[in-house]
Amino acid sequence: MTVHSLRAPQLADSADGAGSDDPARRRSGRWKMLLVLLMCAAPVIASYFTYFVIRPEGRTNYGTLVLPTRSMPALTLTTLDGAPVAAASLRGQWLLVVVGPSACATACKQRLYMQRQLREMLGRESARLDKVWFITDEAPLSSALQEVIGGKAPLTALRVPRDAVARWLVPAEGRALEDHLYLVDPMGEWMMRMPPGPDPGRVKRDLDRVLRASASWDLPRR
Repeated sequence: MTVHSLRAPQLADSADGAGSDDPARRRSGRWKMLLVLLMCAAPVIASYFTYFVIRPEGRTNYGTLVLPTRSMPALTLTTLDGAPVAAASLRGQWLLVVVGPSACATACKQRLYMQRQLREMLGRESARLDKVWFITDEAPLSSALQEVIGGKAPLTALRVPRDAVARWLVPAEGRALEDHLYLVDPMGEWMMRMPPGPDPGRVKRDLDRVLRASASWDLPRR
């Protein structure tokens, strides 16, 4: 009898002997992953492009469109009682954001009031928009402001270091971070900044547009 030697068993390789660490295969995998991500983002990109670049019917946006959009960072957020809140928990809804200290002077109160009125003006679409106030210090709130936070459609008030917010949301040139209302989409992307002392009717038109444009991929869920 003739005994033939056998090859030692090997991990599964490709037909040409290339292993799983083949650079070509790694590059192919990365391209496939990028393609999947692009397909997921396509509806969002298409809706913004349609309503703010093509501008059907000659319409123009009132707020300043942020292009490219800016992703929400891992902000260190806490409730008024000091409990930590994950920044990712804010995703899933459109957010209309006010930034300011706990003292909240007259202009700040006006922004909070406009924020509430704008949400109510959206009617049946109001469930898709949340009101957020990023409080940039640790001082206690007055009883009047405590009442503003409550109510039928509560305001989400979260404490966060001002410098952290300033690395994400950027005011217009010559203005302060606290001067604006900021619009963030359900994916956590800051995409629009309203001018200081905005016209409520014109802000509402912008909100109507983005809600209508995103109707195919966004549902109230947070």
